Amino acid sequence: MAKTIPLETFEKLPKTDLHVHLDGSLRLSTILDLAQKLRIELPANDEDGLRAAMNLGKNCGSLVEYLKAFDVTLRVMQDQESLTRIAYELGEDAAKESVRYMEVRYSPMLHTRRGLRLTSVVEAVLAGLRAAQKDFGIESNVILCGIRNVSPESSLEMAELCVAYKNRGVVGYDLAGAEYDHPAKHHRAAFQLVRDNNINVTIHAGEAYGPESIAQAIHICGAHRIGHGCRLRENGDLLHYVNDHRIPLECCPSSNVQTGAIRDLASHPLKLYQSLGLRVTVNTDNRLVTDTTVSKELWLCHTQLGLSLPDIKQIVLAGFKSAFLPFHVKQAHLRKVSQELAMFTEDGPSVLPPPMPTKEKTAQA
Repeated sequence: MAKTIPLETFEKLPKTDLHVHLDGSLRLSTILDLAQKLRIELPANDEDGLRAAMNLGKNCGSLVEYLKAFDVTLRVMQDQESLTRIAYELGEDAAKESVRYMEVRYSPMLHTRRGLRLTSVVEAVLAGLRAAQKDFGIESNVILCGIRNVSPESSLEMAELCVAYKNRGVVGYDLAGAEYDHPAKHHRAAFQLVRDNNINVTIHAGEAYGPESIAQAIHICGAHRIGHGCRLRENGDLLHYVNDHRIPLECCPSSNVQTGAIRDLASHPLKLYQSLGLRVTVNTDNRLVTDTTVSKELWLCHTQLGLSLPDIKQIVLAGFKSAFLPFHVKQAHLRKVSQELAMFTEDGPSVLPPPMPTKEKTAQA
């Protein structure tokens, strides 16, 4: 029997996180700190109480229940300073586990409760991510989201923001929110606008609804990547279409168990997808709400799904291949990362990759 590779090895692997929600990836300590400073009421006033109230890392049974935690996080994400800090800390946390490239998604319309302009929301988040890149070396871009269960008009407004911030840190458009009973085709005008402007599209699909949702995302809305896609296995014909056209899947294993999209990790279709040759990427979805990291997700794929180190390396490379980056930039990343991955054995890296810059080192440079 092959030996089990420790989590520490996965933490050293160069990685991407292409499906991570800003409003689901705060630090608990930051939520408490901001709530105190801004005099915002929370369901609990300490980390343990808040962890229980938000069901962090617990099985929620449904996507709708899972999304209730965001009611808490969004309370402290209504001013520029807080948004910049949260984005910066996300960059720092991801860099600590060797995430090299990250695409952070959120919906600016959810951060305007206190009158913040949509443009100010986008600028605040970009400022935080840029500062994290400067201090920790992690490259990040943004994906803006429409919300399925809010109006198609608001989705169009988010699409217009995407167009305004194209080549300025925003690299894609997504449709998030409650999937069941809220078909993507209702938001067709938003997708048409972003595609007319040659902007990348990813759509949450096949998580809380069947393969029809994935077919609609690809054929009607023009998705270039699919968020989750757990239920793709229910339609073999569509599965092979996705494979033949190299449409990447943004898999988030722990999150899928938490929302009830799959029964348990052992039954996640990710292993089947990879065996068939689909372009599978592994992501956090929500670092806080799912209580995870990219390293932990990859380690779980190894320990619970039986993926070997070569399988894991393939997933890591798929992340860089699937990034919403210019082709030549992706090529440069892939060349560098391929060399680094070659150094990793089951006993860890034979030569340690150079450390990511820290704030102190950057300041001295």
